[in-house]
Amino acid sequence: MTALARAAAARPLDTPPPLPLLPRRRGVELALLTGAVLISVCGYVVVGLARWHALPAGALRYGAGLGGLALLAHLAVRFRAPYADPLLLPTAVLLNGLGLVLIFRLDLDTPADHAAPTQLVWSTVGFVLFIAVVVLLDDHRTLQRHAARCAALALLLMASPILFPAVNGAKIWIRLAGFSIQPGEFAKVLITVFFAAYLAANRGVLARTGRSMGRLQLPAGRVLGPVVAIWLVSVAVLVLERDLGTSLLFFGIFVVLLYVATGRTGWIAVGLLLAGIGAAAVGTLEPHVHVRVEDWQHPFAGIAAGQGPGQLAQSLFAFAAGGMFGTGLGQGHSYLIGFAMKSDFILATFGEELGLAGLTALFLLYALLVARGYRAALGLPDAFGSLLAVGLAALPALQVFVIAGGVMGLIPLTGMAMPFLAQGGSSVVTNWIIVALLLRISNRARMPGREGRTGHADGGSAAGSAEAAESAAGLPADLPGGRAGDQAAHGASGAGVLAGRDGLFGSGSWVVGFLKPTGSPAARSRPPSAASATSSPPATPAAPTAPAAPTDDASAPEAGR
Repeated sequence: MTALARAAAARPLDTPPPLPLLPRRRGVELALLTGAVLISVCGYVVVGLARWHALPAGALRYGAGLGGLALLAHLAVRFRAPYADPLLLPTAVLLNGLGLVLIFRLDLDTPADHAAPTQLVWSTVGFVLFIAVVVLLDDHRTLQRHAARCAALALLLMASPILFPAVNGAKIWIRLAGFSIQPGEFAKVLITVFFAAYLAANRGVLARTGRSMGRLQLPAGRVLGPVVAIWLVSVAVLVLERDLGTSLLFFGIFVVLLYVATGRTGWIAVGLLLAGIGAAAVGTLEPHVHVRVEDWQHPFAGIAAGQGPGQLAQSLFAFAAGGMFGTGLGQGHSYLIGFAMKSDFILATFGEELGLAGLTALFLLYALLVARGYRAALGLPDAFGSLLAVGLAALPALQVFVIAGGVMGLIPLTGMAMPFLAQGGSSVVTNWIIVALLLRISNRARMPGREGRTGHADGGSAAGSAEAAESAAGLPADLPGGRAGDQAAHGASGAGVLAGRDGLFGSGSWVVGFLKPTGSPAARSRPPSAASATSSPPATPAAPTAPAAPTDDASAPEAGR
């Protein structure tokens, strides 16, 4: 205690105390993983007991397989990302395990179409790619250098299904020799990387006041160009592939990142307006989309016409039959929904057999996954990493909203897959890649020293502080729109420098308002004596000092804990 007191007394008053080392919490992650595997195995056993009044034959193999994959993923995180968020991996494992249980349960009602073994194989591929990303990707900022390549590859993947025949009315699949993939699932990760890099390089210009349209202030036309281009690309995807979900997802991610980067609510209004115009036009002119809109507006029209209930009506009946606590796993009748019961409408099975309580728990799991991604974004000093984390976390958030809204009759159906839950190899593999990237980002955010939080475990050094300030600028200096260009956009005097996490996300950003700890980081880190000294005016004029080097962001010491 005496040594610590002497060290504290020797520290200058204006120097914040060193940040304490954050616990790694890998033991907590392992305990939560064990619980996630046990819950999934229990669900598998309950299905067997409900249908055969006996334990299912593959329960042991299922539990061993899922547990072994979860253990390998945990070991990769323990040794390669020791400071990563301990909640991300267990949440993903639980969602994936519940999806396998539901697909196995629905296979019992479709003996000619067993999808659970194939889904388990795709889940294994997802775990392997998760481990590969955690092990091989040492720094998320490496992706920023390849943003242009990511955009080109994403556009190529988005356009490739146009050459193949439509499946269930939409051209979103590539089928060759019995093998099928949905390239739009992989394109959404690549396009998010490009969006994050573009906004990190241009967020200063986007936040400026340009032309005024009533009470709405817009940037210059050269900055609005990419926004309009993205809107046109999303509409083109919708027209050519008749895929409402993918176009809404791509455009929605861009609008979300625009708002988070600038804090301007006008972008939300512009995004909703453009998306509404595009969806209304295509919903009227495109027959496949128009049928979905008609089903949404009149879900019980088939019953009134004597043709029986359609898919949406059967889904609503399933939710109603579930009530508060559901009918029990394996005891529902959601097989009446038809061919999409294992993909789009798997949420109806969940609602019928686990009820409103089960649906609430499921949505809380998704909310936890998204919130931890936002939390990692708040702990990073670089703009690209923060925007990338927000975009990756917003992907499942938008996807869950669009799918749940369609299945529950709130919006027209879009034909997307519920993350981790629904049948679909491309979807589950992509979601595991998203979780791996979020884990990598959270490890960087929570890591002590100059590479993670701006505070240093050893109290910090001049060289380390300089490097931290340089890395806080958002983009590498050798990239277009990097640190030098961004500082010039904000003004060389430093008056326009974005300060703190509010500066990075925008002062009006709901992400900051919801997740940022109350109070100013500087006020919390300043000792009481220093705070009182700065609050009173100096008795004599202070000697002029050199202005501090402007940085784009000053990360909050508590962020990412």
